[in-house]
Amino acid sequence: MTRTPCSPLALGLGLLLGVGQGTAATQPLPLRERLQRLPYRIAYECYTDGNWEIFSCRADGSDAVNLTRSPGSHEHYPQVSPDGRWICFLEDRGEGRETVRSLWVMGSDGRNRRKLLDSAREPFWSPDGTRIGFLHPEFPKFNVMDYYTHGMSFVDLASGRITDHPNSARIHHLYNPCFAPGGGWILATAHAGMGVDHGSLLLRSDGPGVVKLGIPGCRGWISPSGREIAWGAGDYEIAVAPIDLAASVPSVGERRLRILDHENRVIHVDWSPDGGFLCFSRGPAGRGDAAKPGTFAGACGIVGVYAAGWNLCVVPATLQGSVDLLASGEGEFMMVTTNGFSNKEPAWFLPPKKTDMHP
Repeated sequence: MTRTPCSPLALGLGLLLGVGQGTAATQPLPLRERLQRLPYRIAYECYTDGNWEIFSCRADGSDAVNLTRSPGSHEHYPQVSPDGRWICFLEDRGEGRETVRSLWVMGSDGRNRRKLLDSAREPFWSPDGTRIGFLHPEFPKFNVMDYYTHGMSFVDLASGRITDHPNSARIHHLYNPCFAPGGGWILATAHAGMGVDHGSLLLRSDGPGVVKLGIPGCRGWISPSGREIAWGAGDYEIAVAPIDLAASVPSVGERRLRILDHENRVIHVDWSPDGGFLCFSRGPAGRGDAAKPGTFAGACGIVGVYAAGWNLCVVPATLQGSVDLLASGEGEFMMVTTNGFSNKEPAWFLPPKKTDMHP
């Protein structure tokens, strides 16, 4: 593994975290201490006491808090608003094909929870935090597969008004959508839809334009700067590469960082608000345990599928080259959770100092 400690981002993080001058400047703080000093929290889904809940914790895994505490329903897929005030999420009620998956929002402290609509998949925030995008289920009866979707819409938080994406009728078999910084593009994964076998594409947020990025894998996320993309390049690899969103035809460059684990799956990557760290889910491959309440059979990375032994892992985004998690030391990565309670779908955020709790 190689790294570039004198890159601008690494230097900025070193100054932010209090690394001294001279010889001390070449000796970064231990990763755990760096994470302890960050002001951020991470929201994530967790299966505990026979129920899916949404938790949040500090960047180093401390101060874990159950935000939902609702034994009568199952909550998944937390997505935090750009200002850190709100979390939108999915709630499942019912069992099997009769399950109803609905879209909800609550304060990032778990208060003032309210339902927005039924039959929604894969929600994501607009850059200004005023709307939540979502996908529609492909079939009336519930199916847990993440790519069984058709169409895209947006709900306005203030008015409740729902509008369709201009290209909604052609949007098919997408999952994990997210806005790029600036709002001009929406990144998503396509699976056997829209001319893509399994890979990433960009949708114009205000029109019919579609760009196939030509990278295999799934669940990409664009950095806060808008200059890099991180994604699951395979079941056992998280990749980071430059992305040019300003070009007439956006494109992805060569991978500058490969996070590898040849025994555990790595997926659900998300950038910290400062772009300095990556958090992702990590655990053994499997098909879940559909005997558990509120769970389904399917690949462990899918929402609603129990993933035994899965935890959250953090890696500095400033690393370069290849990082083998099975051979790396504590300076290269840190396990944020360790209980293995199907901890998935991390979402970083900076908690607000004061919150207006009426979205």
